[in-house]
Amino acid sequence: MKPKHLIRYAFFCLAIPLALFVSGQGQNSPTNSNYRLSGPYTHKNLTVFLIHGKDQTTKTFLTLQEALAQKKVKVYETKDVNELAIRNLSNEDIYVQAGDIVRGGEQDRMISVDFIVPPKSGRMPIAAFCVESGRWNKRGNEEAAEFSSSDNAVATKDLKLAAKSANSQQAVWQNVTVAQEKLSQNVNAVVNSPASRSSLELSVENSKVKEVSADYINELSGILKNKSDVIGYVFAINGKVNSADVYASHGLFAKLWPKLLKSSSVEAIAELGMAPVKPVPVASETVESFLAESEKPAPAAKEVTTRVRMVTREDDKNVFFETQDREQKDGWVHRNYIRKQ
Repeated sequence: MKPKHLIRYAFFCLAIPLALFVSGQGQNSPTNSNYRLSGPYTHKNLTVFLIHGKDQTTKTFLTLQEALAQKKVKVYETKDVNELAIRNLSNEDIYVQAGDIVRGGEQDRMISVDFIVPPKSGRMPIAAFCVESGRWNKRGNEEAAEFSSSDNAVATKDLKLAAKSANSQQAVWQNVTVAQEKLSQNVNAVVNSPASRSSLELSVENSKVKEVSADYINELSGILKNKSDVIGYVFAINGKVNSADVYASHGLFAKLWPKLLKSSSVEAIAELGMAPVKPVPVASETVESFLAESEKPAPAAKEVTTRVRMVTREDDKNVFFETQDREQKDGWVHRNYIRKQ
């Protein structure tokens, strides 16, 4: 083979693996998630798109809600507003999601970061925010030393951003108050509970809020039926894209779906006062752009525990959080997208 042909051949041999490397990088990076959307599914001012994709793992998790209900986990009061403790009593991994509300203790709290509690974990610290200002004592028949349930998650993206992006307890309290005021106005009843007027948990459990949210839930809860490849959803309120949650498996998303839908419904109720007379259509192209744009900023990584790493991508418009499991070669478990503006 002549020298000039050798040079061309060598370049060609180098070019092929380089092209495959770039292609592989695109497939493994968050900027090429290969999601497929279905929808929209709309009720009143809430619009949902389902996200279809392949399972990234065969690993199964108990959710915090399941584990507390089955008494397979204990969540302890520490008397520190921004830190609780958790202990996994089971032989299963427990997935805990940022925004999960734990009820009881000396103040209701919201978990502030995603993490995984390994089997027979022993006592581990949990970062948290108070979503009930003022109370610092036993409430009714609830345990002061432990938390009894986690049936709800925080609603409103401003409250989520206050915790996950701004990391501000004061902003969390302020946004709890705003949410309570909006809900009271839009259900035509005071949602603050006499048992604790500042409790977001008790406001979400208010009978009028549950009555109105049931209308959304009954209309939209069945949209997963016979769709075994759905791994997440995007929702819009009043015609504007709000947030998205995507999980590493259909199984995990399906278990979390009732809680996620309830939270989205409560947020839609809080924004009913700003809803247009007719529902505003949301284009799938708008949703696709939101997901793609959220994944573009440079990543910043933080070790949550020895097992869990959080990767954040943020700019002026959006913030993206990816929860990675070190035991699964840093495979992602949860991706959360929030539109800031």
